[in-house]
Amino acid sequence: MWTLVWTETFLRTSRKFLKKHPNLQGEFEEVLKQLEKDPQAHRLRLHKLSGKHAGKYAVSLTYSYRIVLTLKITEKEIYLLDVGSHDEAYR
Repeated sequence: MWTLVWTETFLRTSRKFLKKHPNLQGEFEEVLKQLEKDPQAHRLRLHKLSGKHAGKYAVSLTYSYRIVLTLKITEKEIYLLDVGSHDEAYR
């Protein structure tokens, strides 16, 4: 089991995101539950980022929306950094 660490930025952006997209609340919660169980589950489509986001990963919330995170594999921690559309999450 992994531990999710909610950063201040993630708390702020997730509140704004869910206020704007209340229909994605259930999907959002399911993705977080799956991350705790197995971040490499096929449904999440976990992938490494490159460029200015090197060292970070992203998972898919839906086709259009991503959650950006950092994994600390040795400590089994997942730092949640941002949520938003593809362009918003990778800014």
